[in-house]
Amino acid sequence: MFSFDPYRSFLKIPLWLTALLGGLALAQPGLAQEASAEDEIEPWVTATMCAAGDRSVDLSQAPSFTFTDSDGNNTRHLDAEQAGLTTADLANLELAWAVAFPQTSGMRAAPVIIGSTVFYAATDSGRVFALDTDSGCAKWVFESGTRLRSSMAYDVVDGQGTLVFGDMGGMVYALNAENGEARWIASGQASDNQAMITGTPVIHEDKIIVPLSGSGVVTGGNPRYECCENHGAVTALDVRSGEKLWEYHTMPAADYNGMTSSTGVKQKGPSGAPIWTTPTVDGARGQVYVTTGENTSHPTTNTSDAIIALDLETGEEKWVFQALANDMWNFACNARQPGPNCIILDDTNSVDYDFGGPAILVETDGREFLIAGQKSGDLWALDPDTGQLVWNQRIGEGTALGGNHWGISTDTERAFMTINDPGGMGGVSRPGLYTYFVGTGEPSWYYEVESDCEGRSDRLRRCEGLYGFSATPLSVDGAVITAGLDGRLFVFDADSGEVLFQYDTVVDFETVNGVEGYGGSIDSHSIAAGSGMVFVGSGYGQFSQVAGNVLLAFKPAQ
Repeated sequence: MFSFDPYRSFLKIPLWLTALLGGLALAQPGLAQEASAEDEIEPWVTATMCAAGDRSVDLSQAPSFTFTDSDGNNTRHLDAEQAGLTTADLANLELAWAVAFPQTSGMRAAPVIIGSTVFYAATDSGRVFALDTDSGCAKWVFESGTRLRSSMAYDVVDGQGTLVFGDMGGMVYALNAENGEARWIASGQASDNQAMITGTPVIHEDKIIVPLSGSGVVTGGNPRYECCENHGAVTALDVRSGEKLWEYHTMPAADYNGMTSSTGVKQKGPSGAPIWTTPTVDGARGQVYVTTGENTSHPTTNTSDAIIALDLETGEEKWVFQALANDMWNFACNARQPGPNCIILDDTNSVDYDFGGPAILVETDGREFLIAGQKSGDLWALDPDTGQLVWNQRIGEGTALGGNHWGISTDTERAFMTINDPGGMGGVSRPGLYTYFVGTGEPSWYYEVESDCEGRSDRLRRCEGLYGFSATPLSVDGAVITAGLDGRLFVFDADSGEVLFQYDTVVDFETVNGVEGYGGSIDSHSIAAGSGMVFVGSGYGQFSQVAGNVLLAFKPAQ
């Protein structure tokens, strides 16, 4: 018998070792258990495992793909050598394999790809898989015992390849990438605040920079809740131990603000400005850049819907660029008849125009820009030294799930911005992919995507309006990969906008692990490439979109 406390460091035995030992009790958080491997390991996990002699993980090669570059930036661009793919390859893809995860409705995380291994977090199941790139079978599996939301970071720490990710309870995990054992688990929470970890923690030298997305946005929909508490924050942890080094709060702790809802419930504030996104580290300037969401109660703050620069060593705020002031929104505002906790003042915008993706540091023609997309449909370019606006472009009018939802990519010459305005908005709706020259902000080419329901409407909820590009795009060599909420995968020529490849993922798939597999909306950070392959998570059942449960691996056709 053994037990563990998830809020303390512990060593978790990976499932590949189970097969060698012949049996193991896998503990769930807070419980002591004594059981055989047959009782604890679900059959589908066993079916996913590689043969006993094919489970080694080779970390000798440099990473082919990580969500954040090794220098802490978030360009989402790979050159041909790094990706193992050329533009011509991306025009000639075929499905290599599919693996499915049961009791899963969404595929949201970006993997880490090193050599012949793709490390993937199946967030709904709370498991991390080290999958073989050639076959899709698992070399090891780590079970966190809780739901995950973030993608993973990777670095070599004291000679050991280390994977880092966060969960919905604000815990940070550091795993040995070779065997899936936990090096340590520690709280990433800032003091006197509760938050999820939605963005990817970033490893930079001796620190892990952790984004925290506290807000009260969901609980604000409860008319009995004293709306609202909690807010966005950033913590820095020691990469070797998880010890907290510093913390930053987007605002002071909430207190009663003198307001009362229409049902007589006292209100609290300030709250919100969550950091849903992945930080960007600028080592040369000693800065960390984070982007934030809306306020969820009054008083509003200058840190909501903003890009913020922090001191890398201390967490001290250096500058703030606020794209939209007085955006106060919570789930009580998500209706034709706002609920009691949606208190609209004369200056309140209440449009929920988050920054849903990270800022990107881009150098072109000898000048650096900090660029980020917003759910308003805006693309902002700032001076990273001062936070001053350099240029701005906007497409459409944005929506709570529209505009640029999850971020942009860039190849240094152009910025590629996906737009997810839903259909049916008349001339205001312009879902598609839009490109701008980084140095000037001038438009380049664009592609307005249209719905395609012929023969597909039985599988697609709200087919006529659910087809915009929401997932973060990925630039590879001279191509751009993106996808729609209707499950269509696209590859474009980065210079001309020509469609090079298209694939419908909203179908049933035969999977390598025998689990019933089906595709759905492609959203969040579900597009990746590396080691000569493209990986796509198909399915995203949140926000009334189309659920799915498959990780798809594509390779150039022979």
